[in-house]
Amino acid sequence: MRAVVVTSPGGPEQLRVADVPDPVVGRGDLLLDVAAAGVNRADLLQRAGHYPPPPGAPVWPGLEASGVVVEVGDDVDDGWRVGDRAAVLLAGGGYATRVAVPAALALRLPPDADLPLVDAAALPEALATFWSNARAARLAPGETLLVHGGSGGVGTVAVQLARTLGVRVLATAGGPQRCAAVRALGADVVVDHRAGRVREDVLAATDGRGVDVVLDVLGAGALGENVRMLAEGGRLVVIGLQQGRRGELDLPALMSRRGSVLATTLRDRPAAQKAAIMAEVREQAWPAVLDGRVRPVVHERLPLERAADAHRLLEGGGVLGKLLLTT
Repeated sequence: MRAVVVTSPGGPEQLRVADVPDPVVGRGDLLLDVAAAGVNRADLLQRAGHYPPPPGAPVWPGLEASGVVVEVGDDVDDGWRVGDRAAVLLAGGGYATRVAVPAALALRLPPDADLPLVDAAALPEALATFWSNARAARLAPGETLLVHGGSGGVGTVAVQLARTLGVRVLATAGGPQRCAAVRALGADVVVDHRAGRVREDVLAATDGRGVDVVLDVLGAGALGENVRMLAEGGRLVVIGLQQGRRGELDLPALMSRRGSVLATTLRDRPAAQKAAIMAEVREQAWPAVLDGRVRPVVHERLPLERAADAHRLLEGGGVLGKLLLTT
């Protein structure tokens, strides 16, 4: 089969399409002919040599894909059949024409679903990321959530899905056009981070109270501001490090709010944990996709051969939603 491989750690120019061995279908696995793969920031880190795949995962990038089932392994239950369409969460290997994946990490796309198979590739990573972190933060109906990077791949899904949970959603985005796009997704308040007044605007929008949960992709650079935006009992959940890996935590500020800081990853979790997360996504979040309340926001669809261009686009910071690589 064909896959996008990293010839050596470095820039986007290190990506090229090559012939690689077909995946092996194990017990409990599905084999898919891939329609598209989602492009994530973790892929950029892997390409640069900073985020190696977990043991046993393919060495080429790709954390999510969509496609058609062409083989069902032994011990697969839940009625999977050849010809079924699916969106899948992967530990790696999505930038390819075929993937093998545990059925426990697959989301079935019914024949009558009003969602293109290609675009479904934009959802598994974002759904699992938001859902697992919302649960970890004990996000509850009636609370207020701040989504940093509301125009990103995770952010666009988080804004929509949080609204289905009865949560008031605040989000940040860069520039009037992106702010308008996030507002159209259902965010109650969108703050333009380029104005440099995120904390002031968030506190004004909450009458000085702050937010119950912050979903943060920025990391060290936003640590102090995030703590100061927490309401009493607020929870800061760090899921990305776009503004640095190490920061200084103002413990008195955190203590005065009786707040907490959580930090999670998804890719390297044990298989049983990822299966449990996807079981909840399948039961409680996927129906919102199938009935149209949550839709993928796709910035551009590019062929596998243009993976380097996709990485350059994502690194450039102008992507709204998700980039997809099609086969």
